[in-house]
Amino acid sequence: MVAFALALPAWAGPSVVAAHNVKVAAQMSGHAVPRLYSHSVLILNGVNGDPIYQKNIDERMPIASISKLMTAMVLLDSGVALDEPVTITDAEIDRLKNSHSRLAIGTTLPRRELLLLALMSSENRAAAALARSIPGGTAAFVEKMNRKARALGMNDTIFHDPTGLDMRNTSTARDLARMVKAAEGYPMIRTFTTTQQHSVMIRANRELQYKNSNALVRQGQWDIAVQKTGYIQEAGHCMVMQATVGSQPLIFVLLDSGGNATRVNDARAIKTWLEGHPGSWLAS
Repeated sequence: MVAFALALPAWAGPSVVAAHNVKVAAQMSGHAVPRLYSHSVLILNGVNGDPIYQKNIDERMPIASISKLMTAMVLLDSGVALDEPVTITDAEIDRLKNSHSRLAIGTTLPRRELLLLALMSSENRAAAALARSIPGGTAAFVEKMNRKARALGMNDTIFHDPTGLDMRNTSTARDLARMVKAAEGYPMIRTFTTTQQHSVMIRANRELQYKNSNALVRQGQWDIAVQKTGYIQEAGHCMVMQATVGSQPLIFVLLDSGGNATRVNDARAIKTWLEGHPGSWLAS
């Protein structure tokens, strides 16, 4: 595995050009920088961690369902049986945001399928049930999420719940880049976050159709290795991913976008910017 570092000195010194609260790598400074509408943005070389674009990367912000990447890693690290059935109970009712779920109380699915729904379609009851179902329950699970964050060097991150519905789940773009890099190391997370759609059979032979919450995955035109979207009112629309642009894997972190389309348009703007000048950044 290639070592991955994201240290503050990478943004200090002559390798960085700053303007209007945006910093870009020096090799891209001669090209018009796209205006991005996400409040916090970080674009990194996915191999060596070199930054290409930054904006407010150390501002702590609510991260909504991006939290589910940590939920998935902690679940998979726990070694619990993924084929074991888990039943949705009253404990999974969202009493914070009163959000809707199509997984009715009493629905029973294997952990593996609940994890797929949590990652692909950001199903909150699925994520909550997974956390509750491990030994020690939800409180122990959230403690493990925070312990995992510390182990990854995510020192400006805290989790209070496994779904991201709790606005106290906060992080920075810098920390989330570390989490994306770690999540990319889990084959199941890569597969589940990039699955376009999935059908679930529930009681009375009723079929539920789920789609990926990320339009870039649904459209199938990007080469995405791992991704996660998020939204609550306090966090705005968010997206993280590792995707290949040209021949280079890049990590994208886009936080607090103005709308669902904004985070996608910001990602496209970055991709267009870089693809327009491949000799500048790929050479580095």
